[in-house]
Amino acid sequence: MIYFDHNATTRCDERVSEAMQPYLNAMYGNPSSLYKLGRMARSAIDSARNQVAALVDAEPDQIVFTSGGTEANALALVNAWECGLAISAIEHPSIFENADHHRRLFRDVQVLPVSASGTVKVDAITAMTWQSGDLASLMLANNETGAIQPVATIADLLAERGVAVHTDAVQALGKMPISFRKLGVKLMSLSSHKIYGPKGCGALVVAADYHFRAWQRGGEQESGRRAGTENVAAIVGFGKAAELAKKELDQRIGRVRELRRRLEAELSKVPGVKIFAEHSDRLANTVQFGIAGVNGEMLLMHLDKLNIAVSSGSACSAGSEVISPVLTAMAVEPLYARSAIRVSLGKDNNEAQIDEFIAGLKSALALNREY
Repeated sequence: MIYFDHNATTRCDERVSEAMQPYLNAMYGNPSSLYKLGRMARSAIDSARNQVAALVDAEPDQIVFTSGGTEANALALVNAWECGLAISAIEHPSIFENADHHRRLFRDVQVLPVSASGTVKVDAITAMTWQSGDLASLMLANNETGAIQPVATIADLLAERGVAVHTDAVQALGKMPISFRKLGVKLMSLSSHKIYGPKGCGALVVAADYHFRAWQRGGEQESGRRAGTENVAAIVGFGKAAELAKKELDQRIGRVRELRRRLEAELSKVPGVKIFAEHSDRLANTVQFGIAGVNGEMLLMHLDKLNIAVSSGSACSAGSEVISPVLTAMAVEPLYARSAIRVSLGKDNNEAQIDEFIAGLKSALALNREY
């Protein structure tokens, strides 16, 4: 199979699987126990905490392990339930749905508009009403277009108003350099399975000076910030994946950037293709495009028959016939938005796969014209 959907998930790196294996069998102790097996598990979690912190330039005690990016996002927004909340118009469903819950129970949610290039309009922020203690949530890089958001600029601007910023860095992690410290945010969401680690594990990074409120109670795990016996094997895997991502980051970015150039050069030769957020600063691995008058679902299914895996956008909203809210927020013409296909490249893809994808795309378009 040619797998071009790395923004949805990644194959677990064999080096990660190897690191996890002992904690599925021999080292099965509860990390809250005081005897040797428990201490071994605790030590493994501590090591993983250091590895994840190193990848995002944070302190180890700022890392709160969760079941994934979705939980990390929910946990971040819990801390806004007694104050004002603002989110960008291109957030992940796990932000939008928690914001809707906030709106129903508490107060209105402000929405930060984006430009046609897919980035949040910084100028619009100054015109909005803010109160000290409010929380703004905006992703670091969009999961559909790959557009990188001006998070540091916005965090600095809002800090002057006493507003904290949370960033969903799930898609950015392992695809661009990240510094929690330099971004100036108070909360950051991460996920393991986007960086060749296991599913079911993520983290919320919490600034030391941020008043954090736990929502899952019943134990003192994660320094009282997230109750529940830790998933030791998955956390170990996340740590190993983070270590590898830090070590290989430049190599991975360079590799997928070259593949993206090749892909976009070939797409430019296909009549009617429009690449979304083409001129924005984007993740090196991501290309989302549309072709006027073409059925995107038909394209996806045809490519699937050729054993090529791509997506129409967010995997978390797959199966929906509604036009992507991200593309709607960018004011993309429905003629193009309905045909949206996202290609997200990974470290193990190659040039031959790009060429095969282009050939498959052309055959799908030829088939489309017959109907």
